[in-house]
Amino acid sequence: MRVGLVCAHASSYRHADGPPVGTRQHIARVATELAERGHDVRLYVRRDDPALPATTTVDGYQVHQVPAGPPTSLPTAELIPYVTEVGRWLADEWSGAWRPEVVHGHYWVGGLAAAHAVRETDIPVVQTFHSLGIEQLRHLGGNYDGPGQRITLERALTRAVDIAVAQSNDEVDELTRMGLQRSSVALVPAGVDIDLFHPDGEAAPREQRPRILSVGSLAAGHGQEDLIRAMRLVGDAELVIAGGPPADQLANHAEARRLRELAEQLGVVDQVRLVGAVPHDQMATWYRSADVVACTPHYSSAGRVSLEAMACGVPVIGYAMGGLADAVVDEVTGRLVPPGDVRALGVSLRRLLSDNAGRFAYGHAAVDRVRSSYTWERTAGALERLYERVVSRRKPVEA
Repeated sequence: MRVGLVCAHASSYRHADGPPVGTRQHIARVATELAERGHDVRLYVRRDDPALPATTTVDGYQVHQVPAGPPTSLPTAELIPYVTEVGRWLADEWSGAWRPEVVHGHYWVGGLAAAHAVRETDIPVVQTFHSLGIEQLRHLGGNYDGPGQRITLERALTRAVDIAVAQSNDEVDELTRMGLQRSSVALVPAGVDIDLFHPDGEAAPREQRPRILSVGSLAAGHGQEDLIRAMRLVGDAELVIAGGPPADQLANHAEARRLRELAEQLGVVDQVRLVGAVPHDQMATWYRSADVVACTPHYSSAGRVSLEAMACGVPVIGYAMGGLADAVVDEVTGRLVPPGDVRALGVSLRRLLSDNAGRFAYGHAAVDRVRSSYTWERTAGALERLYERVVSRRKPVEA
């Protein structure tokens, strides 16, 4: 099958500085897995570097640089004027010898570009939002910083696609509230690289006292503040926060300074350690070094960190929302607490850190859960079946 993946964001999927991370890593891995299954996959991204070649082949799929807008990285809000330009370029590109049988848009701007490109064709569109503006606004409140047009455009996009891919049951519910029929929403969770994330291997150096690990960008709404407040209830344990800028830039990072000041005010500064950005291929060593991984973002659509930790055999304590609520089975692979309940978070951390047998059982169950339900092979297979379904819907029925 010929598959076109569209993301109108920057083109930095594979540069000399290493592989992509986060959601972009998700898209790149989807492309790789589909290519390994024999599909002809082409990923379209907006060119942000004039030195990049127009087309490259990576892991069996092609990456095409779309020359729309200035050849520099732009924030999402500044991409909106170029969405139509990306769509027109794609329409011209697909009017030649290579034409996709199905198009899969990623992020809302990628989906808008994909829908624009195929609007005068019979090519079906699958859409993964990765996050929804209306959900972020609800959970983040004043910390939501998305473009003003986003929520309206996302709602319009739901009317232009054949099927939307949700990464959690919460997202399924949100998409139906936005107007999609339940039959037009497919639940396909993100996958985990179980060759990289597994229990056996090196662990990062650690102190003698128990270690709690938090992973995520240093930004308001990512939950590190809740964890620091919860440390007053935990007792003698170390909280390691991985994420944000490189370690040598933390001193000048506003959120890092704010978190340190909060720890000082609460009297737990000697228990909180910020280590800055960690390369993704080294994250497994940090997960293995922890007694428990705490996932407390105020909004999480996929729960990627919880899944990586579970794949490494580490129990997770997290907020019962989004992808976390699906990934973590309460009292089986970890503990779920009400979002924003700092007291319940602190009490749960203290109890689990003092329960060696419980952590051992949770860790083993976590590995089994990831390997049975969250592998990339399973994710790619679900997408493959989804593509086949939407393509068969669009094909005319023969007499």
